[in-house]
Amino acid sequence: MAENVLVIHGGGPTAVINASLYGVIEEARASGAIEHVYGAIGGSEAVLKERFLDLMKYPHERLKLLLRTPATAIGSSRYALREEDYEAMAGIFLKHNIKYVLLNGGNGTMDTCGKIYEACRTRGICVVGIPKTIDNDIAITDLTPGYGSAARYIAQTTAEVGVDVKAMPIHVCIIEAMGRNAGWITAASALARRKPGDAPHLIYLPERPFNEEEFLEDVKRLHQEKGGVVVVASEGLKNAAGEPIVPPIFKTDRAVYYGDVGAYLAELVIRRLGIKARSEKPGICGRASIALQSPVDRDEAVLAGREALRAAMRGEGGVMTGFVRDETEDGSYRIHTCMIPIREVMLCERSIPEDYINERGNDVTEKFTDWCRPLIGAEISEYIDFQDLYREEGERKA
Repeated sequence: MAENVLVIHGGGPTAVINASLYGVIEEARASGAIEHVYGAIGGSEAVLKERFLDLMKYPHERLKLLLRTPATAIGSSRYALREEDYEAMAGIFLKHNIKYVLLNGGNGTMDTCGKIYEACRTRGICVVGIPKTIDNDIAITDLTPGYGSAARYIAQTTAEVGVDVKAMPIHVCIIEAMGRNAGWITAASALARRKPGDAPHLIYLPERPFNEEEFLEDVKRLHQEKGGVVVVASEGLKNAAGEPIVPPIFKTDRAVYYGDVGAYLAELVIRRLGIKARSEKPGICGRASIALQSPVDRDEAVLAGREALRAAMRGEGGVMTGFVRDETEDGSYRIHTCMIPIREVMLCERSIPEDYINERGNDVTEKFTDWCRPLIGAEISEYIDFQDLYREEGERKA
C-alpha cells in the first residue's frame, strides 16, 4: 500500500520555510513510495479539523514557486493543544493512511513534535522535526533554516541606514531587531560593516543585562566623534534584575505584549542627552523578505526537508534534522546533517555564547562574525562615499 506524508507548519514563518516544504515534496517524488504529501492548512489545529491538501497533485513548475514564496504557503498557527488532542491526532493519521508526520517549526513546535511522537510511536506512524526559526535559538544544531535570511536582512538594512545617517550626521538612529530571548538576529547586524567606523556603532543583545548609564555614555561619546550614530538593539533587552527595560503594555492568558525598545531608547537619548534620535523597527519585514533571502539559507532549508523525510522513511522517529559545521583545511564553509533526538531540543533555547559578545556588552566579537558570515550568502552591497574620498585626499595633501 502506498504511504502518505503530512507536513505541519508551526509558529512564526520565515523566508525559507516553504523551501523545506519543497524539499519534502521533491524527496517524496524521488522515493517513488509516497502517494500523497498533505499540507495541514492552518497549522496544528488543521490536523484536528482534518484540513489537508494533497500537494503532490500540483505541477513541478508551480511547486518551484515555494522556493521564492515568503511566509508559509500552507498556513501556521499558535494553537494550544491539549493532552487529549495528541491521541485524537494519532487516530486521524491512521484514518488518512498517514505514515510520516513532519513538523516544521521552532522550539514550541519541536515540543509539540515530541508529544505527537509519543502518541504515535506504537502505531506505526513516524514523526520527525524540521527546524525553522529566524531566531536561531534551537538547541544542538549549528544553525536553523530561516536565520540566514533574517541575518542578511538586518545586515543589509543596517548598512543602508548607516549610509543615510552618515550622509547627514545629525542624529542617533536606533534599529530594533527581533529576538526576545536570544540575540542572534541583532548580532548579525555587525555584518553590515565593510571597514572600521561603519554602522552599526553599538549592538545590544538580551544575553547581557542592559545598563542605561553605559548606553548613554557610549552614545554621547560616539555622537561627539561622528555626529551620526546607529544602534541595533534586541527587542528583548533586560536590566540587571532580569526585567524587560520596557514594561508590558498588555497581557493575555498565553502572551505578553511589550512596548517598543527602539522607541524607548530613542526617547531616552532625547530626554537625557538632548540629541535628536529616532527609532526603526523592521519587524515582520525582516522575516518575510524574499528580496534579501539568503541562497545558502534556502538550500539548507530544502536539505532539512529532504533529510527529515528520508529519516522518517528509515523509521527514525522522534528526531529532528540538525546541522553540523565541518572543519575544512581552507576554512571554507561546509555543513552536513545529523538527526538529533527530539527530547534534546524540546523547548530548549540556545543563547549566544559569551565568547561571541565583547567585554562591555555593546558589540559582538570577530568569532561571531566569522561564524555568521557564510550563512547570508554573498557579501552585502558595497557603496561609494565621496565624503570619505574627499577626507582621504585632504589627508594625503596634508
